Amino acid sequence: MRRPMIERAPPLSDADRDFVRALVIHEDEAVLAFNKPAGLAVQTRNPDDRTLDMLLGAFAKSNGKRPRLVHRLDAQTSGVILAAKTQPAAADLSAAFAGRDVYKTYVAVVSGTAFKDKAGVIEIPLSRYRPKPELELMRAARPSDEKPQAALTRYRVIASAGSTHLLSLSPETGRMHQLRAHLSLTGHPILGDPYYGGASTLKGEPVGRLMLHAQHIAAPHPSGGRFSLYAGEPADFEALLARAGLDLASRAG
Repeated sequence: MRRPMIERAPPLSDADRDFVRALVIHEDEAVLAFNKPAGLAVQTRNPDDRTLDMLLGAFAKSNGKRPRLVHRLDAQTSGVILAAKTQPAAADLSAAFAGRDVYKTYVAVVSGTAFKDKAGVIEIPLSRYRPKPELELMRAARPSDEKPQAALTRYRVIASAGSTHLLSLSPETGRMHQLRAHLSLTGHPILGDPYYGGASTLKGEPVGRLMLHAQHIAAPHPSGGRFSLYAGEPADFEALLARAGLDLASRAG
């Protein structure tokens, strides 16, 4: 049985409408794509929170129904995220995600020793755990864990400056916090990650947020064929790369 579209949208201010429309990087009859800023939660349990899900009310139809998000990003992760404009499109995109027919590329700034290989694979099974009742994280799966999850991440080193590195990351599985946990477990935590050991400063200045950006997504289009979308890195990401002394031009190709 198909899941119904999200309930009627709450009223939005003109400022909220303008804000979310400015995030749109693609729109057609079936798909909406946004370049989500860091700090904007995708969904929360409180329906009154200002989330991307709530802001989708700006695209509501005359009957009040709004588009449906078909995947998630952590609140502090920036970048491309998709919503479906119709119920059949939501079903098709959700099936593509479930069938691992969606390809995503992230860029991240990490710290740690030099990488032995410029490209490779991290394959470490992960399990959820709660260090505090209100906090759920991921760790390397243990023999006693009830539901370990296979997890595979491909990485490529784009540029390095001392102990700071710019990586391209492609998760082949979609586990919660997969990239954050995998990089931490291999000794290269993402800068600004408070839960997985990421440095909070760089060259004596604060790192403002988790330095992880969803750069690219490719998926089958509900109307046929495939689509490929890119979200440019935000200004704070660019500024941190410059502070780290990473070669921005090296990202080409």
